[in-house]
Amino acid sequence: MEMSRLRVLCTLNLTAVAGLISEKVVFIMIKNKLNLLLFVASIALLSSCSFGVGENNTWDVTQPIETGVTVEATGSVKVTPDGVQFNFSVFAVESTSRSASQRASVLASQARESLDNSGVDSKDISTQNVSVYPEYSYSQEGAQKLTGFRASQSFAVTMRDTKKAGEVVDEVVRAVGTDLTIDTLAPILLDTKDAADQARENAIKLAKKKAEDYAKLLNVKLGPVISVREFATSNVIPQPWLRADASAGEAAKTVVDLGTQEVSITIEARWALSSGN
Repeated sequence: MEMSRLRVLCTLNLTAVAGLISEKVVFIMIKNKLNLLLFVASIALLSSCSFGVGENNTWDVTQPIETGVTVEATGSVKVTPDGVQFNFSVFAVESTSRSASQRASVLASQARESLDNSGVDSKDISTQNVSVYPEYSYSQEGAQKLTGFRASQSFAVTMRDTKKAGEVVDEVVRAVGTDLTIDTLAPILLDTKDAADQARENAIKLAKKKAEDYAKLLNVKLGPVISVREFATSNVIPQPWLRADASAGEAAKTVVDLGTQEVSITIEARWALSSGN
């Protein structure tokens, strides 16, 4: 009886093991079939792509790369500035911050009135900074003592009449007195269009001359322009030019020497090259 029961259990276990093996084999077969289907689909997709030479949607790998020469050139032109930049500050030192601020405002109004009387347009006057801060003195021991408050107002003025620039400065100094500092007085170029156009033309001529020289040295022909790239225009910033007219004696007048400024444009251009035959 026990032997029969043992045979039945062994038979059931073998059947279960066989079932598991069969499922594993089926899973592997299905997986292999899926991989095969994916492989076949990939081949079909690749075969649908056309690489034939001469078709509109194809890439001809035999097409030669266009030969050319790339040169860089800078064109410059010197011009006389057509404006003057005048930056100045008014300041006041008082015992309180309020009184210092009020005094600085009075001085600023006097400066504006002087500029207006000199014919400077209000749109060419801009406030740059307004400040009020305490001032201290220090003892040898390092002790700090409040001595008052300093208030200041700074302005930037664009003067378009260069001939009157010195006169405008003198009038502001006369109106404000010693409570004024001149921060900047320098010629500037307001209209750069004509100068930039001339500099660009010069740059193109220089670049073409370089390309022609290369073509001649290489015994090839210079073809059409392929591309042109322009870099930012650069201006040489002049140093401030301010002097007094000694011939005027004690009542010396301020003179602004305009000098010249250089406007430059740099380009990078590429020309095609072909056989010299």
